[in-house]
Amino acid sequence: MGQISAVFVQKVVDVASRSKADQARHRHHLLRSVGVDPDAAIDPKFMIADDAYYALCERVIREDPEGPSVSIRVGSSMCCDDYGAFGLAWKSAIDLRGSYQRAERYGRVLTSVSTYELEEDEGRHFMVLHRTGDRRLGMRISNEQTIVAITQISREVSVQPFVPKAVYFKHAAPDDLSAHRAFFGCPLHFSSDRDAIEVSPEHLNAPNRLGDTSISAFFDAYLDQEVAALPAHEEIEQRVRPLILRALSQGVPTIADVAAHLGLSARTLQRRLAGQGRAFQELVDETRQELAVRLLLRTDYALAEVAFLTGFAEQSTFTRAFKRWRGETPASFRRSAQA
Repeated sequence: MGQISAVFVQKVVDVASRSKADQARHRHHLLRSVGVDPDAAIDPKFMIADDAYYALCERVIREDPEGPSVSIRVGSSMCCDDYGAFGLAWKSAIDLRGSYQRAERYGRVLTSVSTYELEEDEGRHFMVLHRTGDRRLGMRISNEQTIVAITQISREVSVQPFVPKAVYFKHAAPDDLSAHRAFFGCPLHFSSDRDAIEVSPEHLNAPNRLGDTSISAFFDAYLDQEVAALPAHEEIEQRVRPLILRALSQGVPTIADVAAHLGLSARTLQRRLAGQGRAFQELVDETRQELAVRLLLRTDYALAEVAFLTGFAEQSTFTRAFKRWRGETPASFRRSAQA
C-alpha cells in the first residue's frame, strides 16, 4: 500500500469545508475519517494510505456542488511553503529546470505512489507525473491536483509569467472544463499517453525569484538525508516502473541496467522486489502490457511501431505476447475497442 503526505489531505479538506455552514466541524470530521488529528499542526512528513486519500477525494467530489473544479481549487491553493523542506528546495533552485530536477530526486519525501520526470522528447520538454495502480476516480482527481499544483508553484517561483505550452492527462475529460481552461490558459489534452505539463525552454531556463546556489545546496543535502531514511520497500516498485517504461523503445532493460540507475546492485534490487512479492520480469511484462494497451487505444501507430515502442524486435513476437496477456491479438483488441 502506498502513502501520501497529509499536507494534501489538509488542502482537500479545507476546500471541501469552505462552503459548509459549520466549517470547523466539517473539517474535523473529514480529517478524522482518514486518521489525521484535526487539532494537530499538519506535518508534511505524516503519511496516510493512498486508498484512504483517493476515497476522500471521491467523497468530496460527490458532495461538493462544484465537484468538477475540486482538483483545480485544491491544486491552485498550494504554495511552496506548504511542502516543508521540499518546497524550500524548489523555491531556492536557480531556475525551473532545477526545481523540476529536485522533484525527480526528492518527490518521494511527499509520496511513495508517484515519481516525477523532466523528459525531453524530440526537442519538447515535459514535466511528467508517473503513478501506478488502479486509475480509480480518486487517483484521477489526485493526478489533476498534482499537475495543477506543479503549475501553481512554477508560477510562484519563476520571474517569468508561467503558462504551460500544453497540459496532458491520461484520463478522459470531465464534462465541465471551464475551470481547467481558466486556470491553465493553454491547450488541454485528455485521454493522452501521459500526465504532464509541456514547458518551453525559455520557461525552464528563466531564473527563479529566490534562486540561490548556496541555499539550494543546503536543502539538497538535507533532502538527501530524508530520502536515504525512507523505507526502501515502500517505493521501490514505483521507482522501477518508470525506468522500465523509459527504456522500452531502446529494448527491454536488464535488472542490472535499472539497478544502476537506482544506485543499487542487481542482487539488492532483486531482493527488495522479492520483499514485496514482486519479480523484475513480472514488472517488465506488466509495464509492456500497459504501454501496448495505451498505444493501441490512443494512437494510430501501426502494429509494427507499437511492437518497437514496447521493446519487441519483431511484430510476430509482440503479437504472441499480447495474445498471452489479453487473450486476443493486438489487431483484434484495437478493432473491438474502436467498435
